[in-house]
Amino acid sequence: MIVIHSIKELREHLSRQRQDGLRIGFVPTMGNLHSGHIQLIHEAHKVSDTVVCSIFVNPMQFGPNEDLESYPRTLETDTEKLTAAGCHILFAPNACEMYPNGTGVQTQVDVPDLGDELCGASRPGHFTGVTTVVTKLFNIVQPDTALFGQKDFQQLAIIRKMAADLCMPIDIIGVPTVRADSGLALSSRNGYLSETERAAAPALYKTLVEIRQAIESGNKDFDTLCHQGKQTLSKAGFKPDYLNVRRQSDLKPAQTGDDSLVILAAAYMGSARLIDNIAFALNH
Repeated sequence: MIVIHSIKELREHLSRQRQDGLRIGFVPTMGNLHSGHIQLIHEAHKVSDTVVCSIFVNPMQFGPNEDLESYPRTLETDTEKLTAAGCHILFAPNACEMYPNGTGVQTQVDVPDLGDELCGASRPGHFTGVTTVVTKLFNIVQPDTALFGQKDFQQLAIIRKMAADLCMPIDIIGVPTVRADSGLALSSRNGYLSETERAAAPALYKTLVEIRQAIESGNKDFDTLCHQGKQTLSKAGFKPDYLNVRRQSDLKPAQTGDDSLVILAAAYMGSARLIDNIAFALNH
């Protein structure tokens, strides 16, 4: 695996790959890689000839009181994992490379509506930071395909809309959430959990499963189900942020006639803000 830190060097390298007719698959990450990230690399191998992974802790998507400074940076370990997974190129720029003029005067890419609620409401400006840096990375790498985890369902929907709206010739692929045996979705922020909190955290996924089962059994009172779900999470030690049933297509509140649904939740367990979702289709 080649490790590249400069945009110029990466572009030169990938230009040669394209001239050879190779398809480029891209996995953007913020590092501190776990099995979920590595699954994205494996899936990228199936749809591309050259697999590029980026590691960049993007300051633009962190709010004033969020964990930018404490976010785990584990480049050496990440490099070993990517090498073992057969990744061909690691792009690991620093903030000056990505934002030579700083983030304050940076041109921004904003996806309206989709990015304004759920995590967008709780973290103002977060998705603008995500879509701006992903646009920059797409322009740098110019991949044929880009792969993202479905754990970040809202982020995936926003990036798909951004790529479509801006006529980006990139196939955006969503990869199913990788979970621990307990059901807990793998996340870099799980490292913030104490042993006691980690034991309680699977209640988030369990609650989503129970709501899905209730809906599949015919209960369409989504508001009541979500209210009860929040109570369940509180009893398990969570501080719920949101819990909603939405349409998969546009993330608008689900109506009784909708059949492609997603249950989305965010909740705090100690200092860790955990998100999860279950997407499913009803068979009428």
